[in-house]
Amino acid sequence: MDRPSIRDSAREYGRGVVGGLIFSLPLLYTMEVWQTGFVASPGRLLVGLVATFGLLLLYNRYAGLHEDVSKWEVAIDSVEELALGLIVATLTLKLTGRLSEGDGVSASLGKIGICGMMSAIGVSVGTAQLGAENPQKDRKPHFSGQIAIAMCGSFLVAGNVAPTEEIERIAFAATPGALVGILLLSLLVAGVVTGVGDFRVGRAFSDNIPVPEPIFAAVVSGFVALAVSAGMVAFFGGFEGNGVYVVLAQTVVLGLPAALGASAGRLLLQT
Repeated sequence: MDRPSIRDSAREYGRGVVGGLIFSLPLLYTMEVWQTGFVASPGRLLVGLVATFGLLLLYNRYAGLHEDVSKWEVAIDSVEELALGLIVATLTLKLTGRLSEGDGVSASLGKIGICGMMSAIGVSVGTAQLGAENPQKDRKPHFSGQIAIAMCGSFLVAGNVAPTEEIERIAFAATPGALVGILLLSLLVAGVVTGVGDFRVGRAFSDNIPVPEPIFAAVVSGFVALAVSAGMVAFFGGFEGNGVYVVLAQTVVLGLPAALGASAGRLLLQT
């Protein structure tokens, strides 16, 4: 591929910054995120950054970039997006007074790392979706690609509420019947979004599916949503000090917005 000009690179970075702000500002303004960053251990931050980088690789490989790019170019773009996400988070936290000398280096890095992860996903999506050219045009459905996009959608939607105390409160109060209802609603939402979505824009999970697409998409999106939900609950400390029931309840509760993100993301993140 031809090397982009300085002007094209500036436009690309600009789209990335806008995308990072669109998807991360709610988190950057959330107290629970600041608190999580304040107490986050280096190990937790490392796991989060590695997971975010892996998601960037998947999205760029199957959705964000053209099909003819090399693995090396995908890796470079992913590194740039992660770095830009951290920069966006740093500047926003600094301007809003969330970074101060009294925090200490560890706490400041924790806040930047936590917020930068969400910003990086937004940077990647913004770079791909806010441009005039659609890198996914005429691209054949690819199961791995659809999973990656569903994961990004889950991450972006559920990530805005995952750190909040309300998830744990709802989980504590939820009865088994309510949790089953939430789980069924999550599957219904995923199926409805897929069924009524405009598939001139979206993509099927695969060309050869033995069951109706809405049913298949609902089940797959539900599994993706629960996996992302469990990971985010664990990352934000929801597993610590809680029994199995509360842990499962938090995963199911967060799974509803995650399922919405997984299904709607497959339409909105590949327009």
